[in-house]
Amino acid sequence: MNLNRRSRWGGVAVVGALALTLGACSSSSESSSSASNATGGQSSAAAGSLSGQLAGSGASSQEKAMEGWVAGFNDQEPGVTVTYDPQGSGAGREQFLSGAVQFAGSDAALSDEEIASAKERCFGGEALELPVYVSPIAVIYNLPGLGAEHLNLDAATLAKIFAGEITTWDDKAIAEQNPDVKLPSTAIIPVHRSDESGTTENFTDYLEKASDGAWTHEASGTWPIDGGQSGAKTQGMVDTVSGAEGAIGYADASRAGDLGTVAIKVGDDYVPYSAEAAAKVVDASPRAANATSNRLVVELDRKTTEAGAYPLVLVSYEIACSVYDKQADVDNVKAFLTYVASSEGQARAADAAVAGSAPISSALSAEVQSAIDSIKLAG
Repeated sequence: MNLNRRSRWGGVAVVGALALTLGACSSSSESSSSASNATGGQSSAAAGSLSGQLAGSGASSQEKAMEGWVAGFNDQEPGVTVTYDPQGSGAGREQFLSGAVQFAGSDAALSDEEIASAKERCFGGEALELPVYVSPIAVIYNLPGLGAEHLNLDAATLAKIFAGEITTWDDKAIAEQNPDVKLPSTAIIPVHRSDESGTTENFTDYLEKASDGAWTHEASGTWPIDGGQSGAKTQGMVDTVSGAEGAIGYADASRAGDLGTVAIKVGDDYVPYSAEAAAKVVDASPRAANATSNRLVVELDRKTTEAGAYPLVLVSYEIACSVYDKQADVDNVKAFLTYVASSEGQARAADAAVAGSAPISSALSAEVQSAIDSIKLAG
């Protein structure tokens, strides 16, 4: 996967933000474990001694996981107020680079231009790109009473559906892959994200690379086809699909809810989404060509034929600076990201009641922690 691709915050959540104020609580036993796991990267402050404001913005795919991370971090550092505005990856990167927030969540890595811009924003340092949220993208559809746990579809058929070339659910291309399902003649309503989205970039990257030429557009965070139904952010996508019988869309799997989901063809089998299937792809995929020890960007193998793998997956990054101009920002960013990357933080996000994501491996967690430990004060 080629993952290369401004209001001012001041002490209160950005207007419209999901205010994840650190008032959420968890058990005292979790608190002890969280503090133990999350303080490994701190060198300038003891656990429980931090205070101040920490603002983030970005990927709506991370919204549920972020709720869990903030609640867990509260056990460790009740004096820090964290806010996260899930307004989309592109907006989050823009706010980060403008200095409006201390960190961003993004389903797509920084472009070369954004990497260059980060040097000024980060006080002569560089941006860190930390892959801490791994989740399958579910292809969701609204066909009540279908009677099938999943519809089976290959990448070429999905490409033609979203390009508007296959227009009814009983089309031969769909029927041949689902011989035991009584398909309706209902019109297909493809739905895409209306905002710039890392989920869209990952989805179109999958279509481009796995559809054997059926998808004729390059991977992009902006939907490449004019017209059609759309929804803003993850919730808008889910709401639009839920509100129209025959609709089909794509969203972080944690938000699929009761909608139907597609099992995609991998080799000779059809694989439904799961955290385990997503993790298989990430573990088998190489780093991007321009990755560094601080920018841990993954090049996903969309065409894998590995049994049980689900290649329609997103790796979402936390983006932060290697250098800040305030000690409080250094301490708070390091402490929060350390918790996110810790075994406790990853387990919390993996909980099906939170986000159902795939925990990163211990080896990747160690690399992420090393990058976090490098964060320092300017000068």
